[in-house]
Amino acid sequence: MRIVFIGAGEIGVPTLQALLRSSEHRITGVVTQPEKPAGRTQQIEPPPIKRALAGMKMSILQPVRIKGREVIEEVRALRPEAIVVMAYGQILPRDLLEIPPVACLNLHASLLPRWRGAAPIQAAIAAGDPETGITVMYMAEGLDTGDILLQRKIEILPADTGGSLHDRLAQTAPEALLDALQMLAKGNAPRIPQDNVDATYAPKLTRDDGKINWSEPGEIIERKIRAFNPWPGAFALVTEKSGRTLRLKVFEAQIVGGKGRPGEILRSQNELVIAAGKGALSLGEVQLEGKRRMSASEFLRGHAIKV
Repeated sequence: MRIVFIGAGEIGVPTLQALLRSSEHRITGVVTQPEKPAGRTQQIEPPPIKRALAGMKMSILQPVRIKGREVIEEVRALRPEAIVVMAYGQILPRDLLEIPPVACLNLHASLLPRWRGAAPIQAAIAAGDPETGITVMYMAEGLDTGDILLQRKIEILPADTGGSLHDRLAQTAPEALLDALQMLAKGNAPRIPQDNVDATYAPKLTRDDGKINWSEPGEIIERKIRAFNPWPGAFALVTEKSGRTLRLKVFEAQIVGGKGRPGEILRSQNELVIAAGKGALSLGEVQLEGKRRMSASEFLRGHAIKV
């Protein structure tokens, strides 16, 4: 099939590469996001999907908004039989969804209808879900509401972070899509409506969402620390002897025994143990804003703090 790929995020790169290697399908064009400032230096960088196409002759569209009439006509001119969308970040208009005669498919990083929305990977870990996966669905105008074509499940491991689960899902997606396209070609692809009663939502995260609420049980805080690594990053507010309040980014923690007021430091000699609403957490690697990443014990040798 002739395919237009629409995506921007790193998670879609293996799927794009699988389509490029495929002998059965041909990508006639790619739609991605414009270049944006990134990192501490705010240097202008292309999105990961465009970087993956470096050195290739490919029609690449980078509209600020995909709803514009001119953009829709440019996609139509690429004559796609199918459109494949993954991690693009904008809702596609009806006029664009109706362009391909075969299907407009979206790959979503959850087992829909659970965790519709922008942050399904973090939400699944934070909620303690035992599994997640990739859903290939027919696109609709709503937010992740389309009929399901197929799903591929993977287990969420006890040590999974948002980053590690993202990478495993990225490797699961290509096979899921190629199987879906094969089913479409054979004419035996199902359409399974989602049950809206079971729908849950994972809204877009901001940096402030990473703030640790020490009143929550230790097991919930530990899951959130893993879920928010690397983005948006879990952090605690710590106060130095000088009275300055700073963010202490927390990359990992272990649930330990202990009891105290939420946020109270229970041990601070060779390890940093902080009381939660239930139980306590021993912090692993941490990073004070503006400083390098280090172990909690190393951090304690140079800082006297309260949380």
